[in-house]
Amino acid sequence: MFSKSRINEPGTKPPEGEVKTHSNDPAAAPARTDFSASATPKAKPPASVLSSDLTVTGNMKTTGDIQVEGTVEGDIRAHLLTVGEGATVKGEVVADDVVINGRIVGRVRGLKVRLTSTARVEGDIIHKTIAIESGAHFEGSVQRQEDPLQGNQTRAIPAPKTERSGPADQNA
Repeated sequence: MFSKSRINEPGTKPPEGEVKTHSNDPAAAPARTDFSASATPKAKPPASVLSSDLTVTGNMKTTGDIQVEGTVEGDIRAHLLTVGEGATVKGEVVADDVVINGRIVGRVRGLKVRLTSTARVEGDIIHKTIAIESGAHFEGSVQRQEDPLQGNQTRAIPAPKTERSGPADQNA
């Protein structure tokens, strides 16, 4: 009438959501977990670090954080961008938060932009909030925008309509 459970026998897998234990103690029954993978919060991944001996040629785009200690020749788009003291970025930078300790040659767009005392920026800065420490070197213009991450939303101007005269228009 009753059958023996095969949960703890070798070669069998415990049912999903249960933990297999190797104890013969009945009080140490398998713990039941009813958590789904989506119920656990995702841990924020660490910043991607480009070391001081690294030179990158090309554009970079991430929704995470980037810490540049080397040289980048290209545009960077990130959530948080930190430019180290010995780092150089030649290109446009677009990020929610930008912390500049090193050198940027190009446009900087950010919600929060911070130039530390060791920063060297040659280019325009478009920001929502900005902080420039004493000693920072900056050549360019500063413009405040409510949403600096959108970039230049240039509207296409339609070409003027021209009237044609000739045999093709007479049949239309």
